[in-house]
Amino acid sequence: MNAQAEVRQFLVTRRARLTPETAGLPTATGRRRVPGLRREELASLAGVSVDYYIRLERGNLSCASDGVLEAIARALQLNDVERAHLFDLARAAQARAPWQSPRSTLRPGLQAMVDAMTGVPAIVRNQRLDILAGNRLGRALYSELYRAPARPVNLARFAFLEPRAHDFWVDWPEAADATVGVLRTEAARSNDPGLTSLVDELCARSEQFRARWAAHDVRLHGAGTKQLNHPVVGSLEVQYETLQPPIDPGLTMHVYTARPGSASALALERLTAWSLDQLPEKDSTHDRNEDLGA
Repeated sequence: MNAQAEVRQFLVTRRARLTPETAGLPTATGRRRVPGLRREELASLAGVSVDYYIRLERGNLSCASDGVLEAIARALQLNDVERAHLFDLARAAQARAPWQSPRSTLRPGLQAMVDAMTGVPAIVRNQRLDILAGNRLGRALYSELYRAPARPVNLARFAFLEPRAHDFWVDWPEAADATVGVLRTEAARSNDPGLTSLVDELCARSEQFRARWAAHDVRLHGAGTKQLNHPVVGSLEVQYETLQPPIDPGLTMHVYTARPGSASALALERLTAWSLDQLPEKDSTHDRNEDLGA
């Protein structure tokens, strides 16, 4: 991805959502030609010259200090995730680390930990949103994704290219927003050409993805709640927590639980029984792929 273009579009879209009123400026008189704050207004709020801010908004963050970035983040009223994204973009503009292909398999220790978690669904994904591994209950939870033989299973492709996704997620628009936001965040941290290819594919094949990608919204999947229409056990509400193993950069583990005593907890028990009867201990199609990271 073009680092300068990413910077430019992110700053422009963030500036466009502010108004003089929300920024604490005097209410403007007369018609404004563009939505949001003017560049000179944003520069004034950040305490930098207009010319300097224009250079920043053109994508030239290579010499921007942390102090300047903090000032821009405050002026744009960025939330914590957006602020981190701005710093990721700045690091990308300054120097790209040599590209390393994402792992196609898990370390034996990490795989063993996933397999040992038999009472809760667990999956591990990479920055492309490929599901690289899941315990049996994790694969049961996402059984709709595993219906297709292609591996690795990809959360973004399922969300935007598979019509069944609209039924699987109770609130598909929110799931779609979150998926794109996470991909956008990961793209700023990685120079993985496979991630770029995935984004290009989805932009070409899905108008819904293309519109969301153009918005430059970013997300982190730390913790929250998912509501699913599961084909086996029906309505299901699960809470998720994410873990990022320190020695496995780019990998994220998602673990799902249900509130004890709830209808969803009973549904997970039924799903456990179904998985033991219907699913193999390992995903048998996983080993057919010569390169899961490609």
